[in-house]
Amino acid sequence: MSAEKAMFPHDDKRRCGILLHISSLPGRFGIGQIGQKAFDFLDFLSASGQSVWQFLPLGPTKADLDYSPYMSSSAFAGNPLLICPQGLVQMGLIEAKELSDTPRFSEYLVEFEKVETFMWPVLKRAFSRFALMSSSSKAKQEYGSFCKKNRFWLDDYALFMALKEKFSQRAWYQWPRNVAVREPATIDAVRKELSKDSDFHKFVQWVFFHQWKNLKQRAEEKGIRLFGDIPIYVAPDSADVWANQECFELDTYSLRPKFVAGVPPDYFSKTGQRWGNPIYRWKVNGLPNIALYEWWKKRLSHMAGLLHILRIDHFRGFQAYWQIPAKEPTAVNGKWVRGPGRFFFEQVKDAVKELEIVAEDLGTITRPVIRLREELGLAGMKVLIFAFGSDEKNLYLPHNFEHTNFYVYSGTHDNNTVVGWYLDPNIPEYAKARLRRYANSDGSRIHWDFLRLAYSSVARTAILPMQDVLGFGSDCRMNTPSTSKGNWRWRLAERFVTDEVVSALHSEAKFYARIPSGKDTPKNQR
Repeated sequence: MSAEKAMFPHDDKRRCGILLHISSLPGRFGIGQIGQKAFDFLDFLSASGQSVWQFLPLGPTKADLDYSPYMSSSAFAGNPLLICPQGLVQMGLIEAKELSDTPRFSEYLVEFEKVETFMWPVLKRAFSRFALMSSSSKAKQEYGSFCKKNRFWLDDYALFMALKEKFSQRAWYQWPRNVAVREPATIDAVRKELSKDSDFHKFVQWVFFHQWKNLKQRAEEKGIRLFGDIPIYVAPDSADVWANQECFELDTYSLRPKFVAGVPPDYFSKTGQRWGNPIYRWKVNGLPNIALYEWWKKRLSHMAGLLHILRIDHFRGFQAYWQIPAKEPTAVNGKWVRGPGRFFFEQVKDAVKELEIVAEDLGTITRPVIRLREELGLAGMKVLIFAFGSDEKNLYLPHNFEHTNFYVYSGTHDNNTVVGWYLDPNIPEYAKARLRRYANSDGSRIHWDFLRLAYSSVARTAILPMQDVLGFGSDCRMNTPSTSKGNWRWRLAERFVTDEVVSALHSEAKFYARIPSGKDTPKNQR
């Protein structure tokens, strides 16, 4: 369907960008944050001819889930660990000398536990100083406005976090029954009891979104589009499920999911993938679940205020989703259930007027899923690392791209780096040989071959993970699906971001016409 007739029109300019999660930025505080180093990366992107910065979900992460950004305690909140302490100094919430004893952190990996040990006391000190400010101060006025505007999710999230602390981090469905089922009188009582603890979490969110607003403004000044990501599902132990139980298929007695999400067995896994997220309750008594659609509208509207582009992870779940009985240990005995399809997007379209949506349509995708994406006018994804394992009809080969409405990648955060892939002895030699022939290459700079294949394709946007820009190997991989330890930790050491990299990227972006008009920044202007 043409862009004129599509429900969600898109920008047709040829662009290129880089995938780097915020946590992977360099810096002295052990994890990438929304501060000067993020501004520096925007400068790097601009000077390199890049106009898109893609990153992973921004929500709070949890130790028991290996700090995965895809299993957050909230679909709305920001990750407190991404708050920049130097920004707190600029806001007058802490003094610079209070950061003088900052521990020495690894510049290559995020040591999450060590970062938490450092960051939470910093945030607590900032909150104590904030509490002493006059109610008429600019900070207090901005905080009040923020709380009022975001009340629909913030009040429940802050109380949820306070209750998690009160009940020793147990899952919400293990709390006392009257709290778990949100008995009104009980909730009123705990709101009063835990008001100060809740206020702390509201404060932290205000700081996060204050810093994010500054980042977005700087990105727009640089002509950089911020490209975020949301999982289609939410974590079972989250403020979203606790506060909106009518939106999910939960067991009335245990309050746990009756069914969980995943994908069926395939070539890569004999037992499929059992993710464990609760399934949405799309209908109530045969009619659309109004509460669920209202929640989705608010979720997407919230994202529209933060981003310019949004990837919806597991887009195919809107057409049909794999429903697994919660009692099943694997995904084998699930079944396909029809999703809400086009009706969903018709209901939420007004919430995302200013937001471009990209459908994550990877894996085994059926014709109805493709048809839904095309009817909506959403961009799909092409991943080049998948292109060389079969024959000339492989849909990920650039000569088979059906049209321009795609985002093409060398690989994603879930794949090995392209150098790691190329050096992997388990990858068939014929796939590597096909790649060398396709790229007319000897394989000596395989990561740059992938970049040129992506940039030269008709896909309107080309995205490379920063690891592939720099030619890093498997040790720099961000995530290995189906593993539960050691992911999400890679960091970009600052010394690798050189003028030579800027010059090379800018040259390729210009050569392949991926610098939008008015953004041909001189490559040495950083």
